[in-house]
Amino acid sequence: MPVQLLKIGKGKSETPLPRHLQKEDLKHLQEGFDHTNKYFQGIVVLSYPLTKLGDGTDFFKVVLQGLDNLCSRTNSINILIHGKMAEDCAKVIRHGDTFVVAGFKLAKSPTAGLDGRHGCHLELSEEAGSAIYIYAKPRTTAASETASLSVAPKYVYTPLNHLKDGTVVNLYGVVKFFKPPYVSKGTDYCSVVTLVDPSNVKLTCTLFNGNLDSLPKIYKVGDIVRFHRIKIREYNGQMQGITGAGFASLTFDGTVGAPVVPRSSSKVYTFMDEEQKTIEELRVWAASNLSISGPAAKLSGVRPMLFFDLTCQLVGKAKVDGSSFLLKVWDGTKCPYPTWKVPVEARDLEGEKVVLHQLRNLTVDILVYDNHVQLAKSLKIGSFLRIYSIHTKQASAVDEDVSHIEFHLHGGTCYGRGIGVLPESNLDVKELKAFLESVDLADSQNMESMSSVELDSTFNNVTDLESHLQRCQQLPVTVLTDHQDLNNTELKTILNSTAPQQYRIRAKLRTYKPQKLYQSIKLYCSKCNSLQEVPDGDDFDFILQGSAVTAPNPELHNTSWYDSVMWTTQDQKQRKIAIHFVKHDEMLQQPEDTLLMIEGGTLKEVWKLTKRFKCVIPVRSTEDDLELLDPSAPFLLQGNIKYYGCKQCSTPKPIKSLSSIAAEQRPSWEPTEIAQVLGIVPLQYVFIMKFTLVDATGALNVYLFDYENFFQIPASEILTNNFLQQKMQMTMNTLCPPGRKLDDLPWLECFIKSYNVRDAMKHQVYYQIFDTTVAEDVV
Repeated sequence: MPVQLLKIGKGKSETPLPRHLQKEDLKHLQEGFDHTNKYFQGIVVLSYPLTKLGDGTDFFKVVLQGLDNLCSRTNSINILIHGKMAEDCAKVIRHGDTFVVAGFKLAKSPTAGLDGRHGCHLELSEEAGSAIYIYAKPRTTAASETASLSVAPKYVYTPLNHLKDGTVVNLYGVVKFFKPPYVSKGTDYCSVVTLVDPSNVKLTCTLFNGNLDSLPKIYKVGDIVRFHRIKIREYNGQMQGITGAGFASLTFDGTVGAPVVPRSSSKVYTFMDEEQKTIEELRVWAASNLSISGPAAKLSGVRPMLFFDLTCQLVGKAKVDGSSFLLKVWDGTKCPYPTWKVPVEARDLEGEKVVLHQLRNLTVDILVYDNHVQLAKSLKIGSFLRIYSIHTKQASAVDEDVSHIEFHLHGGTCYGRGIGVLPESNLDVKELKAFLESVDLADSQNMESMSSVELDSTFNNVTDLESHLQRCQQLPVTVLTDHQDLNNTELKTILNSTAPQQYRIRAKLRTYKPQKLYQSIKLYCSKCNSLQEVPDGDDFDFILQGSAVTAPNPELHNTSWYDSVMWTTQDQKQRKIAIHFVKHDEMLQQPEDTLLMIEGGTLKEVWKLTKRFKCVIPVRSTEDDLELLDPSAPFLLQGNIKYYGCKQCSTPKPIKSLSSIAAEQRPSWEPTEIAQVLGIVPLQYVFIMKFTLVDATGALNVYLFDYENFFQIPASEILTNNFLQQKMQMTMNTLCPPGRKLDDLPWLECFIKSYNVRDAMKHQVYYQIFDTTVAEDVV
């Protein structure tokens, strides 16, 4: 209620001021002081006529006299009111009224030297969240004047079923779905909230702000929000809300019986006692009409292939690479499965060493990706978090006894993925803190009892390359992931044995091919077992240029499952470009969740789109449908990765087959699923290398055929990621240090298998590394 006329009965106001406001004396109205949730009260001694500024904004000036000295001119201050508040005040204000202002901006007064008043003035406007309370003196007025006094406006809240396109409204709603704030493609933070109310109408709001704290502080489904000054627009027959000038929000816990404590997006806000009834009514309605039991879980209750929300405390964090970040968290319970420990350098791990060691059996490592990394880096150790839509994944292993669970927060914001920081005043945090304090850590080794030598050795990080290589001479730089019961076999014995067999060996890497590591990346078809080179980028560019000759077919635009836009370039070629945006539930999604198809684009234009959208499929028009390009072209681009199909094994289907994925409740747009519905047998990126291994008995040529396990680097990402290329080169320099004698090389412990290859002319035995990975302290 920006302007409120309060009645006075029996010498005092019948309506008290909001409880969070505190009175500020005139002497404390100085620059440099914090005036958040403060109000100033004075007597109206002078008011000027209502005028309009050059931009047409209403302007009203009032002079207030401080209550502690009603005679001194220096005890008065100028109040400058803008916008609708100025018009409302001019209607009701009278000399002698008691005037209360809150949510003001304090600035130096340029007229202080002339009028002798306070050196600062106060600025108020509805857009800034300001509020004015007027205690009017009893008046005897004509009926018409009484009517004008009673029109002091109050906030009007619009039910969701009464929203109209192009309006700016205030509203209440219950959160049915939300995406925690994330960094948008620009510089702002973005949050998406879907609201419902007793009218049973749904409103999706997309909220942007450069300040993270200015977005609604929503922690879970069922929270109640109050939005002021939100813009309403109609899109595809549905109303949507977007932020505009002066947008402000309050959020309340939606639990019936919980304290009604607002979480504000602005430093100053008004919340009247009468609004508490609205909150309580919405709580009761939501409890019986809205399913608000989210997928929250304790670590003790997780299982593989689960998506869940976790309330936890952060005890450690570390950078893993350019696109992922590690969070070490605990909630006081123990995961029932062995958990993956993400390999990071000890020097990169932030957190108290004592605490990390003490909780080592209770913490889990969560790897967060892509758009979540920036927020993860900013988190403070010890803070309480709610991480939304964590994915538990069981690592692939032949022997279930040694499998483990991995925790991932994937990139994008589908299904509300994100990280929220909870204040210590949050009820869930209070419960968690009490539980954590009660946890018995006796089963974990007490770090305080360890000697300083043990402590140093536990977290020691060898950074000197020379000492690192010396240690590698004693400890193998590779580790075995299975078959620990096998004994070592000498290479001479292997050479003299028949195939097929499996062996465990301990040897040194004398040479490897190719020396140019990028040449080790190939494309492999698991159906026909064929290998091929990764196509050059120029080949794809040539295919795109050829397809651009055929203009898009307008009859294929704007179907039930995608929207289309088309334009003509302004260059000499006047090339026509069409982009088709796939919808979900008849609505366009956020760019990071969207699959699009492009016709007539250049290679540069396609790469630009992959930086903004989740998936891009290059297509061309036929008479009846869109279709994929030449079989040599990638059928999908995602991030920096081009996905190819096998020419021999694939039977491409029409693009409209994708509509089956778009109709799913949670379309994932995973490359394997896209390939399946399009009739494509996908080629997989693999490392193919030849190692010459030696021991005291002989030398053996073995092949490495690996997707990502050996180097712990995805083969699909190496060609477009300089960081991963450097990491792979450093790994190979550790396995086979250039310029060193054989005796100085580190040991590799590997599993190899022998197999026969026969053709009409000859029979050969080959050897391949398997179930082996580079040691964590190497990568």
